[in-house]
Amino acid sequence: MFFGVLSISYILSDQYQLAAAMILLSMVMDALDGKIARKLEASSDFGKELDSLADVVSFGVAPAILVYAQILVSYQWLGLLAVIWFAVAGALRLARFNVQNISGYFVGVPITAAGSFLALLNLIANRISPIAFLLITVLLAFLMISKIKVPKF
Repeated sequence: MFFGVLSISYILSDQYQLAAAMILLSMVMDALDGKIARKLEASSDFGKELDSLADVVSFGVAPAILVYAQILVSYQWLGLLAVIWFAVAGALRLARFNVQNISGYFVGVPITAAGSFLALLNLIANRISPIAFLLITVLLAFLMISKIKVPKF
């Protein structure tokens, strides 16, 4: 969550590349915290919920604000609806994940993948049209709440 909030602070300072980098750093930390918790046998329901809250900030809210501030602001209410939908879909996806007991695959694209993908795209934003960003943001939101099976690696 630390790097997600740091990303938002960089967005507020118009430092979009650093903001995207903080989201990607969140991805690394998210992978490490789970591995460390399992290795230390410190997994708990509390930790699972806290991890989900951190994921909503780092991979839902931060990428949504980043894409809106840098690219979709020109679409006004349509851009705002797209990024709100992205953040809400990410939260819905995490809530569903927390109540399901499925192993071997994810149901829907994980928020960590969707948010990190938006951050990566942001690094090459000057090569992608704003309408493509709008469509990708909405598509990723739908993929997060979809019922497609995504293998765990």
